[in-house]
Amino acid sequence: MSDDGGPLTGLTHADAAWAGLRVAVTGLGVSGFAAADALASRGAVVRVLDRGGPSAVQADRAALLRARGVDVRIGAEHVQRWPAEGQNELDLDLVVTSPGWRPDQPVLQSARQRGVAVWGEVELAWRMRRRSGAAPWLCVTGTNGKTTTVLLLEEMLRAAGLRAAAVGNVGTAVLQAVLDPQPYDVLAVELSSFQLHYTHTVSPLASCVLNLADDHLDWHGSAAEYAAAKARVYERTQVTCVYNVQEPATERMVADAEVVPGCRAVGFTLGVPARSMVGVVEDVLADRAFVTERATSAAELATLADLAPGGDPAPHQVANALAAAALARAFGVPPAAVREGLRRFSPAEHRITEIGRRGGVRFVNDSKATNAHAAAASLAAYDDVVWIAGGQLKGADVDTLVSRVASRLRGVVLLGEDRAELSRALARHAPHVRVVEVATPETEGMTDEARRATMQEVMDRAVTHAVGLAGPTDVVLLAPAAASLDMFDSYEARGRAFTDAATRLGARS
Repeated sequence: MSDDGGPLTGLTHADAAWAGLRVAVTGLGVSGFAAADALASRGAVVRVLDRGGPSAVQADRAALLRARGVDVRIGAEHVQRWPAEGQNELDLDLVVTSPGWRPDQPVLQSARQRGVAVWGEVELAWRMRRRSGAAPWLCVTGTNGKTTTVLLLEEMLRAAGLRAAAVGNVGTAVLQAVLDPQPYDVLAVELSSFQLHYTHTVSPLASCVLNLADDHLDWHGSAAEYAAAKARVYERTQVTCVYNVQEPATERMVADAEVVPGCRAVGFTLGVPARSMVGVVEDVLADRAFVTERATSAAELATLADLAPGGDPAPHQVANALAAAALARAFGVPPAAVREGLRRFSPAEHRITEIGRRGGVRFVNDSKATNAHAAAASLAAYDDVVWIAGGQLKGADVDTLVSRVASRLRGVVLLGEDRAELSRALARHAPHVRVVEVATPETEGMTDEARRATMQEVMDRAVTHAVGLAGPTDVVLLAPAAASLDMFDSYEARGRAFTDAATRLGARS
């Protein structure tokens, strides 16, 4: 929505006239708290709305904001419509929404109907950058691999001597980094489709869509809308749009994007790179995009051994490394720093992390596999698997996943809200595989502590069943293909519960 001529005109940097702006912030999570705090600190009139729940963290955030003069309203009645029953209406200039709030949420619908602009925290962060000398953004999205790629990119940038940070969907609010008193040289920004949906003026120096598979269809409404949200990362890109040669849809997104004149398209490929690509030549990661004589030569960036010492990296690991390298090179990082960044990198927790063994049985935590595409990549890494899966499928079809991995399955343990859908898919495509379903007790009215203890008990039962199904050399793999919020606070909490359960059963590293 345009803000020409309205109260949002000129709000393009941290020193703009934010004072007196009337803003509703929806959601009191990491991004919502950061937005409300930043706006209140600049004199805006802020009201925060959140459904709420028995969360001590949320209570602490609410108390801090109220101390700044923010009107914090927590409860289901505050998010059903605007204004809530019996409340005076706040004449709004702007709504800043948390990424988890769907566009059809009543408060957001009401704002649009009244002609009120809706931004996300990422859009607000872009508009609160320094007036001059602001850190450029290198933006990454995709269905899978985003976090690994931005963390790889962060290591490459730091190896070049730059003050850099991985921010956004990786866990640190972009706004927090933008407003850091000590300026960054560059930011590696992970963006989800939810965050991209609410961006309007963000202009990355370089951007990338890693891959595309159906996900979050319950939020976006269709695969086309989900893809359109991902494609927004390329809009207004200044220098380089990085795309996946193996996935033509990402190249089409670049072709359709309105970019800054002179912006280049650079592909990454698992094969030998053509001109304006980075790729693999034998065991070398090679650059034919950011070298002067790219028509006839390439630069060596690293080797596969730099990426995975002592073993062969999986294809998705190579793809993530190449994408990160392309973004780093777009910012001018030399090949030596790309290599050093790969060598320094340690994978984040809950991403195909081997916990240990019990006898010959290996326990692997890939709680970050929150969709079918990610789970398929995880399962493809092992020949004989007892699969722990389930949670919130977000409207995704799992038949293709199950049919692809059926031959690898030695048993399956299902838990979570949508386990029945997975069970039906297994009956259709893997009827020979033993399946155990673990029910989830009702937790309504429980304290946070009691609910977490109950969910740990559920995971303990799931891992115990998995061990009972496993042969002497099988892998017990948590790769849920689903979101976690039906049971756990986050995919990290789910991964920790799995790790704790496996450790109690005697898994040792």
